[in-house]
Amino acid sequence: MTTTVRLAPVTPANFDVAIGIKVSANQEHLVEPVVQSLAEAYVYRDFAWPRVIFDDDRPVGFLMAFLDLDFTGDGKDFRSGLWRLNIAAGEQGRGYGRFAVAAVADEIRRRGGTRLTTTWHPGEDGPEGFYLALGFQATGELSGGQTVGELELG
Repeated sequence: MTTTVRLAPVTPANFDVAIGIKVSANQEHLVEPVVQSLAEAYVYRDFAWPRVIFDDDRPVGFLMAFLDLDFTGDGKDFRSGLWRLNIAAGEQGRGYGRFAVAAVADEIRRRGGTRLTTTWHPGEDGPEGFYLALGFQATGELSGGQTVGELELG
């Protein structure tokens, strides 16, 4: 049987499914819960891009991208990237995170962008290895105590 991994916008029909996506207990300190992301998407609707990740009809994760954000607030440094990535407990290691990053990269390219920015918690228990394995490079910047990384999109 072939499965279809896809993104879906968050709608009234899948809102409860979206907020029901929970990461493993040992990762809760690394990423905000989906409900907080959706609240931020409402407040920052000009650049937030929240999506549920489905494998066929099974919810396996959530992502939120930021698109064309004035990163420094001076009108000179606009960035797009991955703001949040929540892969459901028990679903990691199945390619859903890689799919999410690729989907955000595709959307950024579609909009004319050439780089994908993200942040991650530093430390052994954080996702740094995941992002570095995908080709992200740490920029040397910090944002809210997190490492800023970029991936050049070819």
